[in-house]
Amino acid sequence: MQQLEIEPLTAEAFAPFGTVMDTAAAELRMINGGTTERFHALAMADTGTLGGRTILSLFRGQPRQFPYTVDMMERHPLGSQAFFPVTQGDWIAVVAPDDGGRPGEPRAFLVPGHVGVQYARNVWHHPLIAVGQVSDFLVMDRDGDGANLEEASYDAPYLIAQPAN
Repeated sequence: MQQLEIEPLTAEAFAPFGTVMDTAAAELRMINGGTTERFHALAMADTGTLGGRTILSLFRGQPRQFPYTVDMMERHPLGSQAFFPVTQGDWIAVVAPDDGGRPGEPRAFLVPGHVGVQYARNVWHHPLIAVGQVSDFLVMDRDGDGANLEEASYDAPYLIAQPAN
């Protein structure tokens, strides 16, 4: 089993797979008479393929046990999918390039509990990996007709060790 190292999340390292949603890097607009900070356009949904529509859901992720085995990936060919944590716990995003219609070698990113990511349409990623606690996420993705979920298993799984605190 191959060891999968956890990388720190940066916008540049994650760019081939989607968008990092970090308020520290966002355009700040003061609204409501100066009483509210708006972190503008953290991500733009890509969900209109085949008449899809953008929806907002709450996902509640159970904490994973480590070491954790990554033996499969999924992708959504008809729409992007954005995850933004509500409970402020760190989490792990695992992504992979496409390798002839299958997921290539994965990369794991430790995502701080105040940062979200948006997986671009058709990007291979692992389902949600909550770390250390039950974690709630606002998830913006696509609803509508069409086959918008593909799953693929790895022949040889990858192992994620316990994330450093």
